[in-house]
Amino acid sequence: MELSVRDAAQVFGVSEPTIIRWVKQEGLPSFCINGHHRFNRVDLLEWSHGRKHPMARGAEAGAQRAKTFALLSAALSAGGIHHAVAGADAASVLAAAAQRLPLSAADRALAAEVLVEREQHGATAIGDGIAVPHPRSPLVFPVAAPVVALCFLERPLDFGAADGKPVGALFLLLAPTVRSHLALLAELAAALHDDRFKDAVARRAPAAEILGALAGEP
Repeated sequence: MELSVRDAAQVFGVSEPTIIRWVKQEGLPSFCINGHHRFNRVDLLEWSHGRKHPMARGAEAGAQRAKTFALLSAALSAGGIHHAVAGADAASVLAAAAQRLPLSAADRALAAEVLVEREQHGATAIGDGIAVPHPRSPLVFPVAAPVVALCFLERPLDFGAADGKPVGALFLLLAPTVRSHLALLAELAAALHDDRFKDAVARRAPAAEILGALAGEP
């Protein structure tokens, strides 16, 4: 699924003219179809991450912080945090990571195929050793609510990141609707700008600590 200017504006919480200005002056990645700008979700996330410009509201303390990341917390709890995911290359790692998804055996096999194909059409690495593999359409899999599986690789691998860093952490995103996919991506982008959450991911902390960082627990 590609995004319109209006979609991109909603993702960042800014006006449509601001999106056009960012395209012209700040290098926001886009392409044109019939004279209209279109955007790719991962391109926006990578640009956001590199420019330190969060897609969502900044992290706050206490109950408000928990509310800010409520969707991501629930999705990550549903998908799980998995350590030592093995593989010799991007394709084998994605296949192994897909086995961690809370799907049927047939859907996990399809997920592996879709994620590998997606990676072949464009790298999903966003920099700082993180990639966000996901199907091009958020409607591919029959999940009742958004799911995120965080997979720490046994050995960091080259995913073609713009910053040249090997990827050691994968966030696999599945969502039942376009709206929930965009909301989930926005929360993930905001969380990746939060020092405590980023540090927990960088250290490959235990699941309880990573989820606690999202919830603002002491």
